[in-house]
Amino acid sequence: MFELFEHKADAGVRGVGKSKEEAFAECAKAMFSVMADLKKIGSEEKFDVEIETNDLESLLVDFLNHLLYLRDVNEMLFSRFDLYITNDGGGWKLRGRAFGEKINKEKHGIKSDVKAASYHQLKVVEKNGKWLAQCVVDV
Repeated sequence: MFELFEHKADAGVRGVGKSKEEAFAECAKAMFSVMADLKKIGSEEKFDVEIETNDLESLLVDFLNHLLYLRDVNEMLFSRFDLYITNDGGGWKLRGRAFGEKINKEKHGIKSDVKAASYHQLKVVEKNGKWLAQCVVDV
């Protein structure tokens, strides 16, 4: 499940899932839902994603910003994510794939542009068997 939450000037994105991976994927879906109608984004093309960082919260921000980089460089929108998150004692690693298709403004119902994911209201926590991943994105 993903949702947006209110923020004065920007947009809050939140993902909830049974695992860290599911929460991260849902948070990414929330971010792309700010930009376009997710139901209209196909998943024919795939891009490998690899991110490494020291803490879980930074991993979320780096992941979302990497997706925005892929969007800009390849003119893509993404709607599905297969992710694996590990901690080897030396830091956190995210590996996986992002699935999407080339941007088509008419088909996708482009809403607004997300410039970056921020550390504002950043949270990655597990509570009662559910994971929550959230942050504010700059629109």
